[in-house]
Amino acid sequence: MTSARHRTLVAIFARPTRSDLRWAEVETLVRGLGGEVLQREGSRVAFILNLIRAVFHRPHPRPTASKGAVDPIRRFLATVGVKP
Repeated sequence: MTSARHRTLVAIFARPTRSDLRWAEVETLVRGLGGEVLQREGSRVAFILNLIRAVFHRPHPRPTASKGAVDPIRRFLATVGVKP
């Protein structure tokens, strides 16, 4: 795992939840872990990792994920066995 991806992973699991996490970095992390990022309807994005699928809403108009969007990503990564 590259140092940039590791920083993103640490930021996702940071407490208190961060609100400055760039969505593009989350997608890069999932791809770097061997997962797939699939565009769905509208702003929905499916992440598939370790045969587990989750659908999230890509933030807009800003490129950063809100705190409410980071929590489900954290749970998804923990479920598939990815932790910093």
